[in-house]
Amino acid sequence: MAEAQADYLDQLNPPQKEGVVNVEGPCMIIAGAGSGKTRVLTYRIAHLIRAHNVDPFNIMALTFTNKAAREMQKRIEQMVGNDAKNLFMGTFHSVFARILRAEASSIGYPSNFTIYDTDDSKSLIKLIVKEFNLDDKVYKPNIVYNRISSAKNRLVSWREYQNNPIYLEDDNQNMRPEMGRIYKAYSERCFAADAMDFDDLLFNTNILFQEHPDVLNKYQQRFHYVMIDEFQDTNISQYLIAKRLAAVRQNICVVGDDAQSIYAFRGADIQNILNFERDYPDLKTIRLEQNYRSTKTIVNAANSVIGKNTAQLKKNVWTTNQDGDLIELIKATSDNEEGQLVASAIFETRMQQHVPEKDFAILYRTNSQSRAMEEALRRKNIKYRIVGGLSFYQRKEIKDLLAYFRYTVNPNDETAMRRIINLPKRGIGPGTIDKMVVAASEEGKPLWDIMEKATSYVGNRGGTQVENFTTLIKSFRLTNEKKDAYDTASQIAKTSGLLKELYEDKTIEGMNRYENTQELLNAIKEFTDNPEREDKSLGAFLQDVALLTDEDRNQKSEDVVTLMTIHMAKGLEFPYVFIVGLEEELFPSQMMLSSRADLEEERRLFYVAITRAEKKLFLSYALNRYRFGRLKNCEPSRFLEEVEPQFIKVNRKFSSKDPVSPGVNYVTKNFVSNIKKENTTKRFAAKVNHTPSADFEPSDTTNLAEGMKVEHPKFGFGLVVNIDEQGSNKKAKVEFEKAGEKTLLLSFAKLRIVD
Repeated sequence: MAEAQADYLDQLNPPQKEGVVNVEGPCMIIAGAGSGKTRVLTYRIAHLIRAHNVDPFNIMALTFTNKAAREMQKRIEQMVGNDAKNLFMGTFHSVFARILRAEASSIGYPSNFTIYDTDDSKSLIKLIVKEFNLDDKVYKPNIVYNRISSAKNRLVSWREYQNNPIYLEDDNQNMRPEMGRIYKAYSERCFAADAMDFDDLLFNTNILFQEHPDVLNKYQQRFHYVMIDEFQDTNISQYLIAKRLAAVRQNICVVGDDAQSIYAFRGADIQNILNFERDYPDLKTIRLEQNYRSTKTIVNAANSVIGKNTAQLKKNVWTTNQDGDLIELIKATSDNEEGQLVASAIFETRMQQHVPEKDFAILYRTNSQSRAMEEALRRKNIKYRIVGGLSFYQRKEIKDLLAYFRYTVNPNDETAMRRIINLPKRGIGPGTIDKMVVAASEEGKPLWDIMEKATSYVGNRGGTQVENFTTLIKSFRLTNEKKDAYDTASQIAKTSGLLKELYEDKTIEGMNRYENTQELLNAIKEFTDNPEREDKSLGAFLQDVALLTDEDRNQKSEDVVTLMTIHMAKGLEFPYVFIVGLEEELFPSQMMLSSRADLEEERRLFYVAITRAEKKLFLSYALNRYRFGRLKNCEPSRFLEEVEPQFIKVNRKFSSKDPVSPGVNYVTKNFVSNIKKENTTKRFAAKVNHTPSADFEPSDTTNLAEGMKVEHPKFGFGLVVNIDEQGSNKKAKVEFEKAGEKTLLLSFAKLRIVD
């Protein structure tokens, strides 16, 4: 055994080994991009089992995707055998859904509660807004849902929300004073429907542990070791649960990279990782700084960018990989031409390097940017796929059938009932449903009880159809009690009439929908045929589907170019990466320029994009772009200026479309400012090589005015030639002695006013 242990420990570099063997007490592993953090976390768990004889039942490992959990578990199985199946490992939502299933009665839920996806939640919100006679253009489901989600992620219940003057004042200022009442109604309707949304899985776990110390103690005694992957992406709710579970033994290990914290819009709180040491004074901090993924050029370029952030845990990411190619910067006259140049670069690289299309990824800030890329790729006959589009489980026909499954498992799921009660058409209209809902409310009965005797409440015509519907659902429930998920699902698909209706639609769309439902049944068959699954019920399958992450939904391995937003690309890597649309107000986003914290998150997003590349990186921007139906002049992104110029290469290959002077390349090295074009990057670098004065200290630029002499730590001495005070972002145009003219955003530019 000792020799076997030495084998796997010998595969690690010294910091990785340190992260594996230091298993007692609080530990934070700061893992730079491409530094092998998954290997460390995997080996650490295996080391606990093999070297310390820890029972896998006593280990909890939390990830952000089911895919990551499966890959880690598979690796651990190879090292320790089938015992690894006993690990409590998975995403935060899937792990705590298991605990809630077991402990649901403590907080008033049945163990077979429904999990609402985002569409279910928004449908319920839309219904509540309608019932309250509110303006659905003001109380848009997406806005209301995000507001409620944000509150839950901060552990603010609807009661606390309604008593919080800050929330109420904010809602009044945004002309949505009824937000608290909607939150209350939404929470009560979910509870009445025996349903939880994604945020409830964490919110209710916190309630469970806070209000039932006996339950908390039970799991504290069970889990001797708690490990969290991608810790920088945790929100307050997630961190508090883990902290409570680890409170007795303090054996909590978190792995993450503050430089890759890019999910604040989902509630992720970078302060969790930045302040972890405050919560654990005895913390052991280990830094993984060797990058195994990318070339030196890419690693150094990424470092030069992220170094501009002030809120960060210091580390020095390095690599022994080859220098590799310089980064190519592509300048286009329009977004359409940008797509053409990117497609041409992919085509030419494929031909020259003899590499498959799957080696390429195009990353952008917003989904709308994919259009120009798609059109250009199609013209070049380059196959591609878009990650983050409509997933299989979000298609209407799939959601219809899943709603039948959900209502069979949970008769209180009103959202599912409303979706299917007249599907296929049975002559049951919204008025009939509303009458039954009112009757249920007035008599204090479950809606299902009213539906079983619908003729007494809504008359014979509609009532008979409703009662026939309940009889159909009862037959499904009887099957569900005796059969597995596949047998039950097959009966529902056939007997409900959905499959027949789709089969009879002989249009291309109808045939595709029918094939999709067959594929769903195939997936359920695969689920029940899996010998490792103990619970083969329809309820278990529904939970698996409800807890799929975006990454899980988009697992494909075809030989195609991948197009996706940078947020979707996190955790992935490609030999050749194109980051497109590097323009001010697009990347960084216009919505992320109001504070330093927002701007630094955008910079972390750019860092994540750069570090997806293994061999070669391309950056591109357009001088004109259609946005919101209007052609807009664009300014190159400030992030381009932050890449050290020695890592940039002028791309001279694509120039035939220049309307003014054919033959002039479409790549510029002047970045954000209008420095004159140089023939080589070295000459450019020499022009801006400045050593700051010994007494350099940034001045308060509030009263900066034209004619003042200033010093910049990189560009040297210059004269302020113009001040632009339009909007909240005050800018100064400075003519530097060596670097030429620059336009600087004063909210973050470091300037010393020279007396």
